[in-house]
Amino acid sequence: TQPPSCQIPTSELCSLTIFTLSGINETMNYRLTIFSLTLLYYCMILFFNISLVTIIIVDENLHEPMYILLCSFCINGLYGTTGFYPKYLLDLLSSSQEISYEGCLSQAFVMYSFACCDLSILAVMAYDRYLAICRPLHYHSFMSKRKLSALVCFSWLTPFCIFSISIILTSNLKLYGLKIQKLFCVNWIIVKLACSDTDTVSNNIISYATIFIYVFHGFFIIWTYMHLIRTCVRSTEDRIKFMQTCVPHLISLVTFLVVIVFDLMYMRFGSTDLPQSLQNFISIEFLLIPPLMNPLIYGFKLTKIRNKILLFKKEGNLY
Repeated sequence: TQPPSCQIPTSELCSLTIFTLSGINETMNYRLTIFSLTLLYYCMILFFNISLVTIIIVDENLHEPMYILLCSFCINGLYGTTGFYPKYLLDLLSSSQEISYEGCLSQAFVMYSFACCDLSILAVMAYDRYLAICRPLHYHSFMSKRKLSALVCFSWLTPFCIFSISIILTSNLKLYGLKIQKLFCVNWIIVKLACSDTDTVSNNIISYATIFIYVFHGFFIIWTYMHLIRTCVRSTEDRIKFMQTCVPHLISLVTFLVVIVFDLMYMRFGSTDLPQSLQNFISIEFLLIPPLMNPLIYGFKLTKIRNKILLFKKEGNLY
């Protein structure tokens, strides 16, 4: 359905700077329980991600491309969850769930850039594994410190630049409503609140360009794994290396793609007749599963990190 034309004068529109988040309404009777569980879960996310980042930074033996990329991966998990959980916890304790216009745009920026940065890092990690297993003799020349720094910067700056433009364009739209049917702000939903006489062509162009860029990321990852699998079936040593280093990456990738695609498809085409609690779960899956699962998978699966964790535990027991 077409959004209505704005009936509110521009001067009044400028004064309406508070969005209302309505996704929390049906949890009124269980707020303290949900608050306690959410706080515990967020503390676990912080603990495991910060622990893994600290181990990689402190141990010079882990200053290798694969572990530096893993460190960047965990930092991005902290960045994305910090954009959601503190505000959500505050909303659970508040009588009204409101967010300023600027805060809403900032949260939308964090959510989108976090998700796309995750995919960019996964693409760079796939490239790193491809070089290590398929072209080991050229690995150090292709993955030098300078090139690694450039790839890490690419994985962070690309989504930041894209969504900076997207949020700036959204901020110029005239809106006919300020109610967000979600637990957090999403750029697509804000754009849907634009008046029918507002030009959203630029926003759509940026959206399609973003989709193209990150679909290309997906095809690039598929290409690397085609070569990885073809190489690993020939050698027992490469199969062992694949199981140790590629399986965690593959699990992270599949999990991320499933939850993010499911959320995007539901946000654009899903029914609003589902229970609010189920809608809430679908919308925050990418903030629930990957940020906690990733450090656990890599912590247990990567031999060097697992040994370092066991060493810390042993030294702790000695004292």
